Amino acid sequence: MIRNYFKIAWRNIAHNRTFLAINILGLALGMACSLLILLWVQDELKMDAFHANGPQLYHVMERQYYDGKVDAAPSTPALLADELKKQFPEIVHAAGLSWESTHTFLVGEKLNKEKGRFAGADWFKMFSLPLLEGSAQTALNGPSNIAISRKMAQNYFGSPQAAVGKSIRIDNKADYLVTAVFEDLPQHSSEKYDFLLTWDDFIRRNEWIKDWGNNATATRIQLRPDAKSEVVEAKMKSFLKKHNPHLVGQNIDIQLFLQPYQDAYLYSNFKDGYQDGGRIEYVRLFGIVAVFILLIACINFMNLATARSLKRAREVGVRKVVGAVRGILIGQFVGEALLLTAMALIVGVTLSGLLLPTFNTLTEKNIQLPFHQLSFWGTLFGLIFLTGIVAGSYPALFLSSLNPIRVLKGSVTFGAGARLFRQGLVVFQFVLSMLLIIGTIVVYRQLDFIQTKNLGYDRENLIYLSSEGDLPKKYEAFKQQLLQSQGIQSITFMDGTPTNTFGSTNNVKWPTKDPNSSVSFQFSTVDYDFSKTLNVKLKGRDFGKDFGMDSVSYLINEAAARRIGYQDPIGKPLTLWNKPGTIVGVLEDFHQNSMHVAIEPMIVKLSRDASNKNIIVRTQPGQTKQALASIEKTWRELNPKFPFTYQFADQQFQNLYRSEMTIGSLTNYFAFLAIFISCLGLFGLATFTAEQRTKEIGVRKVLGASVLNVTALLSRDFLKLVIISIVIASPLASWLMDKWLQNFAYKTTVDWWIFALSGALAILIALLTVSFQSIRAALMNPVKSLKTD
Repeated sequence: MIRNYFKIAWRNIAHNRTFLAINILGLALGMACSLLILLWVQDELKMDAFHANGPQLYHVMERQYYDGKVDAAPSTPALLADELKKQFPEIVHAAGLSWESTHTFLVGEKLNKEKGRFAGADWFKMFSLPLLEGSAQTALNGPSNIAISRKMAQNYFGSPQAAVGKSIRIDNKADYLVTAVFEDLPQHSSEKYDFLLTWDDFIRRNEWIKDWGNNATATRIQLRPDAKSEVVEAKMKSFLKKHNPHLVGQNIDIQLFLQPYQDAYLYSNFKDGYQDGGRIEYVRLFGIVAVFILLIACINFMNLATARSLKRAREVGVRKVVGAVRGILIGQFVGEALLLTAMALIVGVTLSGLLLPTFNTLTEKNIQLPFHQLSFWGTLFGLIFLTGIVAGSYPALFLSSLNPIRVLKGSVTFGAGARLFRQGLVVFQFVLSMLLIIGTIVVYRQLDFIQTKNLGYDRENLIYLSSEGDLPKKYEAFKQQLLQSQGIQSITFMDGTPTNTFGSTNNVKWPTKDPNSSVSFQFSTVDYDFSKTLNVKLKGRDFGKDFGMDSVSYLINEAAARRIGYQDPIGKPLTLWNKPGTIVGVLEDFHQNSMHVAIEPMIVKLSRDASNKNIIVRTQPGQTKQALASIEKTWRELNPKFPFTYQFADQQFQNLYRSEMTIGSLTNYFAFLAIFISCLGLFGLATFTAEQRTKEIGVRKVLGASVLNVTALLSRDFLKLVIISIVIASPLASWLMDKWLQNFAYKTTVDWWIFALSGALAILIALLTVSFQSIRAALMNPVKSLKTD
């Protein structure tokens, strides 16, 4: 009997090739899209989940109360890890971690730049990073030890075994001994590095880091398995107070708290000092999008199956007369849906495989279809079953409920409930499509707003160089030689870059400041020609060689002037790090970070030491190629032992919004896909309506109705559904987009025309879809329409 059902199912599918193609295409696209999103979501959820000690690993963070605000910061004092381990027996291991830095490595004749970090001695004891050579106990002990990745070991020494015990010269300053080789970091590690230097070396290099008031590093801890994180957090909450006695009596407080290590990647956003989303919002969003797109595809199947129901009504009637019970009929129709879904899945998986390289490029992932995993096959079979049941349930229940006597008499009619249900499905489809259309427009506008907004400085024709090797000592010669070269306009240096300032401080005083208040200021030390090179507008003057007292002069931005309360700041006193000075210029506010955060008060101080700075070069417009040639030539003359590398300001700026650009691109594709699949569903309903009203159309044509009249008659009902969708989707989309835009301190507006344009697009797409079937029905010969079946 099952074999017979399979034969009937296959014949019904094969004899209706148009519906077969539309159904398979709709389901395959929906399933391919859902599968890609599912793989992306799984990849995101796997980040940092591979560590064996994962449940016991935590980030130590600060909650800072100052200036009437509460902020959460991942930066902590560099001495914190060792002290916490000494003071709290619940902490098994603790390690500091520095920011990522680039260094020049020399082994024999091999000279390259590598990215790495400094880490505490417990690092390999805490994290599941297999050591190919060396011991976790000794890998990061001593100031001159280094642990390198398998890739580095092979590049410089030929193999991990050959690397251990060998020497590497770093930055042409000191030799380091390779004490360990670790396996290359897996793709699901959020923290990237190819080498680790020791924490002793980090502190030796940075004397300022010994001050408990300086927060510039991260702290990781591992608790005992029986320790409760909330208890440990409560104990260490006020730990920093005894190390910062200068805070006593001030209106400022710094409290420590713990964040699970695996949560840090997905839950990176904080608001008013407490966790407030992050990438997890995109994971949830696209998980919902995957479900919705699959639902849209299933709704298409329902509508198309219903459109064919008139042709299969007599089959149902005959089978019921000869004894088929409803349960058997339901099984038959669900079986057909499952068979069709299985065929669609084969096409969908093939599409996923073809699209995966492009999808990986877009999302910066390395996702593969895991055919070798049993769980993946379970997912595919689950997808077939779920999609087949959802898509086939309504047609199966509807067709199996038909009255055989009425069917065989040819008097099949469909009630208002069934009609409303099908129309409701179409409304649901277009509501989702409208949400994606509006979302696409708003995301595009925000990204365009970011790209075109005046940042306060000119990022065009701006190049960043790292001041390394001999350049700090030869900086003045480097600068003067370049200024006489082709394509160079001006040069300066600064801590960090314009879009990534180096640090902050609250050690700032002025005469009218409340002694009990604490205000945080961004700060940077710079060279002469700072405002000229960045092209920042300035009131007053920049630092100049003609002014001998500029070593105790300061530039501030407008935000700092407002916070200090100076109406006319130029010439007014200001003390930074207990060094009294005078404000000589006010910079127009420029963005020191991304537009997710507001412009903060900033102080700029003159420095003549180019060590650990970024050299900023402004090139002449249209002469970038000549300027790069000039810079490289001068670099090789004055700094020959270091490879010439550079970065355009535009590139660094784009990196700030990489996630948003990825989301914008994905939203575009999902919107197109949802609209396309929805149009297939609308086509199905138009087909169903045309079949039901064939005789009515014939009568109207006999009575003189034109093709335009008939087309308008059939299209009117569908336009009502689309308009209802617009009315439902618009306020929902407005709320969702407003919520998304709250992540930006500077943002575009959600104007009324966005909804009008989205609605017009939806109506136009619906008209184009429906008009094909409407015109076809209107052109049918009325003699054929009125002929009795």
